[in-house]
Order: sequence, then structure tokens, then C-alpha cells
Amino acid sequence: MRILIVEDDPLMQLGLEQALGEHPNFEIVGQAEDGYIGVQKALELKPDLVVMDIGLPRLDGIAATKQIKEQLPDIHVVMLTSHTLQTEVVAALSSGADAYCIKGASLERLLAAIEAAQDGATYLDPQIARLVLDNLKPPTSEPNQNISLLSERELEVLKLIVEGKSNNQIAEDLYLSTNTIKTHVRGIMNKLAVDDRVQAAVVALRSGLV
Repeated sequence: MRILIVEDDPLMQLGLEQALGEHPNFEIVGQAEDGYIGVQKALELKPDLVVMDIGLPRLDGIAATKQIKEQLPDIHVVMLTSHTLQTEVVAALSSGADAYCIKGASLERLLAAIEAAQDGATYLDPQIARLVLDNLKPPTSEPNQNISLLSERELEVLKLIVEGKSNNQIAEDLYLSTNTIKTHVRGIMNKLAVDDRVQAAVVALRSGLV
């Protein structure tokens, strides 16, 4: 996987380059210190994935992500930031970001976010997933009747989606193949009439499933 790092903190940038560069399946193809240069390099280098900070000079990471996704929608973007406000998380996901990971979290979480993005899933760091989803949950709401359409296995998968786990992690937890989990996820989204995993998690929380 070819990765572009967009980060204005030199130490953080170096740390990411070293940590990700040691992974046998990753190649760091470039770095950028602000969002404007990040967009330029993304269009020039066409990486598979961009690790993007939010608080960047000249052009913030949310605006940069939107510009990249509009021109190269197949590039995956993982937000790696210290920002945890609900509005920023929602804005980042709305801009097209595939994953949202918190700085200071373990390397394993960042790798999980990258894996989820590559897998076509939406990843929210467990540190903020519950906060964001709980804030989207109204104090009183009628349960989504479509929940009753889910099989017992689909309910198990949905609960793990709420925890922010990727398809591969869910497969390991349930001792199933990744392809089987992908099939269950598609079934869940179809039955709940939602477009992505975050919306499925919101339905689960609103219905009191978890």
C-alpha cells in the first residue's frame, strides 16, 4: 500500500514515517506539511491511502480531504488527529474520510483504521465512537423495526461494528472468514436501509441494541 502522510508536526511526521515504513506491506511515497501541499501531492502521487491531520496550515485536513475525494474518490483517507469534537468528527466523515483515529492511541489502532479503510469500511476510534454515536441518539426514540429482521449472527456482527471493529477483526472474534463477514455487513445494511456502517451503528444505538 502506497501511503502519503500529511502532518505539520515534524516529530509526529517522522514518527509516522518510521512506524508505518517498517510495515512490510506499506511504502511511504511522500509527506506534506499543510493541506494545500497535501492535495497537490495526492493528485501527483496518487497514493492508495492518505494519513491526514485536521489542524493543518493554509488548508485544514477536512477541506483537503474533500478536495482529494472529489478528484480521486478511490484514495482512502485516515484522519489521525487530537481533535475529538463531535462536529469535527462528523465534518471529517462528511468530507469523505474513511477512518478517524486519535493521536496518542496505539499503533495497533492506527493499523486497524488503515485496514478498515482499505477494506472499504468506516472506522471510528473506540475512544470517540461511543461519544459521537451517543450524541446522535435522541433521548427517546422508537426502536427501528428493521432490527427484528436481523439474524442472530447479524446482530453479533452489528454489535462489533458499533465497537469500531474492522471486518478482519470481526472475522477473528467470530471465527469466520472475512468474506463471510462482508456478506453479513451487506445484509445488515440492506435490512436496516442504511448506506454505511456508521449509520448502521446509529440504528443499533437508537434501538437500544447496545
